[in-house]
Amino acid sequence: MKKQTENRKYNFPDADLYMQCIERIKHTHRDIDYFKQYSYDLERLKGFKTNCDKFRALPDDDELVGDQMVVTEKKDAAREKLKNAIRSIMTKVSMKYSNRTGRYRKFGTSKMGDMTDAQLVFCGRRVARVARQQIDFLSEVGISDTGITKVMEACRTFENAINIQQDKVADRDISVERRVEMGNKIYDELIIVCNIGKDIWVETDATKYEQYCLYESNNEQKKAKKIKEAATKVKVPKVLKKKT
Repeated sequence: MKKQTENRKYNFPDADLYMQCIERIKHTHRDIDYFKQYSYDLERLKGFKTNCDKFRALPDDDELVGDQMVVTEKKDAAREKLKNAIRSIMTKVSMKYSNRTGRYRKFGTSKMGDMTDAQLVFCGRRVARVARQQIDFLSEVGISDTGITKVMEACRTFENAINIQQDKVADRDISVERRVEMGNKIYDELIIVCNIGKDIWVETDATKYEQYCLYESNNEQKKAKKIKEAATKVKVPKVLKKKT
């Protein structure tokens, strides 16, 4: 059975998740004596920090996309070299056979520009194979083992470039999945820490309670701060100067 893809449980950037975790870890260190009353000890807090460090060390998607783009560029370059090697053979073949003949069509290079990568690999192999079969007839137009070997080498290089690109795509998928899993893991622990912290200070210290409040976005944090400032703001009445 195919493993079901895990979805992110948080809706803010990974960098923000890491920073929020580190900030709450510092508060928990300060309040660890209270946390122990909830069976949350220093050892568990160290484990939380270790997972945060592992999460930070994972490559982000920009890095993975960059690697994928590099190998894709190399694959595209290898594709063009193969097409050029095939065209060189077919230019000589057209000097011997009309493109309407069966001998020409046997090479199967029609609409080569529209071929997928896999189709072009098969085309390259077929061109080399058919050219070698007819080399006695085609040698007079300049087709030799050297030209055929050039096609086969270009074909192998291109096929290898395809495999490398596919590996990079798979590596990215695996890394994204691993990042989501680790992100969700530390997010779940962050929620536990915040819930304990709020429960500790809800009735005794509003400032420390606020330190354990988790905001899903910077905009929500700004709203909460604005409401708090409005609630604590004291209006000072103007004092009129007495006329003398």
